[in-house]
Amino acid sequence: MVPPYRRRGMGSQGFRVNHIALGPGEEFDRIRSIWGRLGGHAAGGGDDCAFVQIGGERLALSIDLSVEGTHFRLGWMSPLEVGWRATSAALSDLAAVAATPAGVLVSLAVPTEWPAEHVTDLMDGVGAAAGAVGAQVWGGDLARGERVTVDVCAIGRLAGAPLLRSGAQAGDELWVTGRLGGPFVALAAWNAGAEPDAMARERFARPVPRIAEAQWLRERGARALIDVSDGLVPDAGHLAAASGVGWTIDADAVPLHPSAETVDVALAGGEEYELLAAVPPGLSDADAAAFGARFGIPLTRVGRADQAEGVRLVRDGKRVWVPETYRHF
Repeated sequence: MVPPYRRRGMGSQGFRVNHIALGPGEEFDRIRSIWGRLGGHAAGGGDDCAFVQIGGERLALSIDLSVEGTHFRLGWMSPLEVGWRATSAALSDLAAVAATPAGVLVSLAVPTEWPAEHVTDLMDGVGAAAGAVGAQVWGGDLARGERVTVDVCAIGRLAGAPLLRSGAQAGDELWVTGRLGGPFVALAAWNAGAEPDAMARERFARPVPRIAEAQWLRERGARALIDVSDGLVPDAGHLAAASGVGWTIDADAVPLHPSAETVDVALAGGEEYELLAAVPPGLSDADAAAFGARFGIPLTRVGRADQAEGVRLVRDGKRVWVPETYRHF
């Protein structure tokens, strides 16, 4: 089964090299090992972006890899959609630190037999996704490969300090944008040999990086931010590890995509590219309604930082097990 998750990036900002503050899992253990081996050659890791100061300007940079057979299958999407999706995934990392996109660089590998028009169609998708958030395609590289591989580096500007995963505090509330579960439903249908529901397909093939939504959350006091790519609970775990807090998440409060029949679908899926934000108490239902009116998607309170560490999932006030999720390793 092609997984509903992408590989978490290895951004750098302020963590000790020998302790990368990510949640549990073998994939993240490997990332910790990589940074440990790099030692003094690395700046640390654990956020969605790396940050570079050039003169008076601070840049946020992230790179995201999409591989045929791991992140998508060509029979499911058009080449244009492959380019859009790969680019939006990278741009979502900029949203996760409240950066404004400026440009993208793309390394593209394709088989020799892949038609030339497919390559240009794919890059049309890259350009359309970048342009949708005010960014440009700055260049890249093209090579022959055994399967289609799209590696997108996204560069953004920061008007102030980035919103990191490490800013959450005890008592903060956990809010999520949008509705969850659509990408998982689309993948389940494709893997079963069926055509997905149109809305679920759109959520998988054309995700939208929540750039303006991140700025809105920053303006209203958000202290920590992450994009939901690994899944709601795993990504809440990254926030918990980075901030040294624990989350209790109410499964019954999780907003469901119209195509998702049960909350388990929303909890087990990834590739959402929604935002998960730690916000001090005080964000009201009226604020959430204003968010919905402005952006056309809901903003939902799903949890609170009220335990020592990790993530606890509850239903009807009772702890429940987290559904199994895909991991690369």
